[in-house]
Amino acid sequence: MNNPSSVLKFWFEEIDSKLWFKATDAFDGLIRRRFESAAMTEASALMKHATHQWEGSPDSALALVILLDQFPRNMYRGTRGAFVWDDLALGVAQRCVDKTWDLKVPQARRAFIYMPFMHSEDIGMQDQCVRLCDARLDDANTLFHAKAHRKLIREFGRFPHRNAALGRESTPEENAFLANGGYAP
Repeated sequence: MNNPSSVLKFWFEEIDSKLWFKATDAFDGLIRRRFESAAMTEASALMKHATHQWEGSPDSALALVILLDQFPRNMYRGTRGAFVWDDLALGVAQRCVDKTWDLKVPQARRAFIYMPFMHSEDIGMQDQCVRLCDARLDDANTLFHAKAHRKLIREFGRFPHRNAALGRESTPEENAFLANGGYAP
Protein backbone atom coordinates (compact mmCIF):
# COMPACT_ATOMS: atom_id res chain seq x y z
CA MET A 1 0.00 0.00 0.00
CA ASN A 2 1.26 3.46 -0.86
CA ASN A 3 0.89 6.07 1.81
CA PRO A 4 3.05 8.94 3.07
CA SER A 5 5.13 6.61 5.23
CA SER A 6 5.90 4.29 2.32
CA VAL A 7 7.05 7.21 0.16
CA LEU A 8 9.31 8.59 2.90
CA LYS A 9 10.68 5.16 3.82
CA PHE A 10 11.50 4.40 0.19
CA TRP A 11 13.10 7.77 -0.54
CA PHE A 12 15.06 8.27 2.67
CA GLU A 13 15.73 4.74 3.94
CA GLU A 14 15.46 2.08 1.24
CA ILE A 15 17.49 3.69 -1.52
CA ASP A 16 20.93 5.26 -1.63
CA SER A 17 20.69 9.05 -1.76
CA LYS A 18 23.21 8.97 -4.63
CA LEU A 19 20.32 7.80 -6.82
CA TRP A 20 18.16 10.87 -6.14
CA PHE A 21 19.59 12.94 -8.96
CA LYS A 22 21.10 10.22 -11.14
CA ALA A 23 19.37 8.97 -14.27
CA THR A 24 19.23 5.19 -14.53
CA ASP A 25 16.62 3.12 -16.31
CA ALA A 26 16.54 0.62 -13.44
CA PHE A 27 15.84 3.26 -10.79
CA ASP A 28 13.30 5.06 -12.94
CA GLY A 29 11.53 1.75 -13.57
CA LEU A 30 11.52 0.91 -9.87
CA ILE A 31 9.83 4.19 -8.99
CA ARG A 32 7.33 3.75 -11.82
CA ARG A 33 6.40 0.23 -10.68
CA ARG A 34 6.12 1.15 -7.03
CA PHE A 35 4.57 4.60 -7.15
CA GLU A 36 3.02 5.49 -10.50
CA SER A 37 -0.45 4.38 -9.48
CA ALA A 38 -0.24 6.25 -6.18
CA ALA A 39 1.04 9.40 -7.89
CA MET A 40 -1.84 9.35 -10.36
CA THR A 41 -4.39 8.73 -7.62
CA GLU A 42 -3.09 11.45 -5.31
CA ALA A 43 -2.63 13.99 -8.12
CA SER A 44 -6.20 13.37 -9.24
CA ALA A 45 -7.46 13.84 -5.68
CA LEU A 46 -5.50 17.08 -5.31
CA MET A 47 -6.89 18.43 -8.60
CA LYS A 48 -10.43 17.90 -7.28
CA HIS A 49 -9.83 19.63 -3.94
CA ALA A 50 -7.91 22.71 -2.84
CA THR A 51 -5.85 20.64 -0.43
CA HIS A 52 -5.10 16.97 0.06
CA GLN A 53 -5.48 14.54 2.94
CA TRP A 54 -1.71 14.02 2.94
CA GLU A 55 -1.33 17.69 3.88
CA GLY A 56 -2.29 16.98 7.48
CA SER A 57 1.25 17.02 8.85
CA PRO A 58 4.71 18.20 7.80
CA ASP A 59 5.97 14.68 7.06
CA SER A 60 2.96 13.57 5.03
CA ALA A 61 2.99 16.84 3.07
CA LEU A 62 6.69 16.27 2.33
CA ALA A 63 5.79 12.80 1.03
CA LEU A 64 3.17 14.34 -1.27
CA VAL A 65 5.71 16.83 -2.63
CA ILE A 66 8.15 14.00 -3.37
CA LEU A 67 5.40 11.92 -4.98
CA LEU A 68 4.31 14.78 -7.27
CA ASP A 69 7.63 16.52 -7.91
CA GLN A 70 10.53 14.07 -7.71
CA PHE A 71 8.93 10.80 -8.76
CA PRO A 72 7.49 12.06 -12.09
CA ARG A 73 10.99 13.18 -13.09
CA ASN A 74 12.02 9.54 -12.78
CA MET A 75 8.85 7.84 -13.97
CA TYR A 76 8.51 9.96 -17.10
CA ARG A 77 12.09 11.08 -17.74
CA GLY A 78 12.56 12.83 -21.07
CA THR A 79 8.84 13.38 -21.64
CA ARG A 80 6.34 16.11 -20.81
CA GLY A 81 5.02 13.78 -18.11
CA ALA A 82 8.10 14.54 -16.02
CA PHE A 83 6.62 17.99 -15.34
CA VAL A 84 2.92 17.14 -15.37
CA TRP A 85 2.27 17.73 -11.67
CA ASP A 86 4.77 20.55 -11.06
CA ASP A 87 2.05 23.10 -10.31
CA LEU A 88 0.37 20.75 -7.84
CA ALA A 89 3.66 20.03 -6.09
CA LEU A 90 4.45 23.76 -5.96
CA GLY A 91 1.08 24.47 -4.33
CA VAL A 92 1.71 21.85 -1.65
CA ALA A 93 5.24 23.15 -1.09
CA GLN A 94 4.00 26.75 -0.81
CA ARG A 95 1.42 25.73 1.78
CA CYS A 96 4.16 23.93 3.73
CA VAL A 97 6.34 27.04 3.71
CA ASP A 98 3.38 29.27 4.63
CA LYS A 99 2.78 27.09 7.70
CA THR A 100 6.55 26.87 8.41
CA TRP A 101 6.22 23.09 8.13
CA ASP A 102 9.47 23.05 6.20
CA LEU A 103 11.18 23.90 9.50
CA LYS A 104 9.52 20.94 11.19
CA VAL A 105 11.01 18.28 8.92
CA PRO A 106 14.61 17.17 9.46
CA GLN A 107 17.24 19.36 7.81
CA ALA A 108 18.35 16.48 5.55
CA ARG A 109 14.83 16.19 4.10
CA ARG A 110 13.90 19.87 3.94
CA ALA A 111 15.43 20.53 0.54
CA PHE A 112 12.74 18.38 -1.06
CA ILE A 113 10.07 20.84 0.06
CA TYR A 114 12.01 23.51 -1.83
CA MET A 115 12.47 21.49 -5.04
CA PRO A 116 9.12 22.54 -6.60
CA PHE A 117 10.26 26.17 -6.30
CA MET A 118 13.57 25.22 -7.93
CA HIS A 119 11.76 23.37 -10.72
CA SER A 120 9.44 26.29 -11.49
CA GLU A 121 9.98 28.37 -14.62
CA ASP A 122 8.63 31.44 -12.79
CA ILE A 123 11.35 33.87 -11.68
CA GLY A 124 9.43 34.78 -8.52
CA MET A 125 9.42 31.13 -7.45
CA GLN A 126 13.13 30.91 -8.28
CA ASP A 127 13.83 33.94 -6.09
CA GLN A 128 11.79 32.39 -3.30
CA CYS A 129 13.73 29.13 -3.65
CA VAL A 130 17.08 30.89 -3.28
CA ARG A 131 15.80 32.84 -0.26
CA LEU A 132 14.47 29.66 1.38
CA CYS A 133 17.63 27.67 0.73
CA ASP A 134 19.79 30.52 2.00
CA ALA A 135 17.78 31.25 5.15
CA ARG A 136 16.30 27.89 6.15
CA LEU A 137 18.70 25.27 4.87
CA ASP A 138 22.30 24.69 5.88
CA ASP A 139 23.28 23.06 2.59
CA ALA A 140 25.70 24.86 0.28
CA ASN A 141 25.18 22.31 -2.51
CA THR A 142 21.42 22.84 -2.65
CA LEU A 143 21.90 26.62 -2.53
CA PHE A 144 24.38 26.36 -5.42
CA HIS A 145 21.85 24.45 -7.53
CA ALA A 146 19.04 26.85 -6.56
CA LYS A 147 21.13 29.75 -7.83
CA ALA A 148 22.04 27.85 -11.00
CA HIS A 149 18.37 27.14 -11.72
CA ARG A 150 17.49 30.78 -11.13
CA LYS A 151 20.28 31.90 -13.45
CA LEU A 152 18.75 29.85 -16.27
CA ILE A 153 15.32 31.38 -15.73
CA ARG A 154 16.82 34.87 -15.61
CA GLU A 155 18.72 34.24 -18.82
CA PHE A 156 16.17 32.29 -20.86
CA GLY A 157 12.84 32.64 -19.05
CA ARG A 158 12.57 28.84 -19.04
CA PHE A 159 14.71 25.71 -18.76
CA PRO A 160 16.16 25.05 -22.22
CA HIS A 161 16.77 21.36 -21.50
CA ARG A 162 12.97 20.88 -21.22
CA ASN A 163 12.21 22.23 -24.68
CA ALA A 164 12.35 18.92 -26.56
CA ALA A 165 10.21 17.08 -24.01
CA LEU A 166 7.65 19.87 -23.98
CA GLY A 167 7.57 20.34 -27.74
CA ARG A 168 8.98 23.85 -27.52
CA GLU A 169 11.20 25.31 -30.20
CA SER A 170 14.59 26.35 -28.86
CA THR A 171 15.96 29.79 -29.59
CA PRO A 172 19.41 30.11 -31.18
CA GLU A 173 20.75 31.18 -27.78
CA GLU A 174 19.24 28.12 -26.11
CA ASN A 175 20.65 25.83 -28.81
CA ALA A 176 24.11 27.31 -28.30
CA PHE A 177 23.79 26.92 -24.55
CA LEU A 178 22.73 23.27 -24.86
CA ALA A 179 25.37 22.49 -27.51
CA ASN A 180 28.08 23.81 -25.22
CA GLY A 181 27.02 21.52 -22.36
CA GLY A 182 25.27 24.22 -20.33
CA TYR A 183 23.93 23.46 -16.87
CA ALA A 184 21.03 21.04 -17.16
CA PRO A 185 19.33 20.46 -13.83
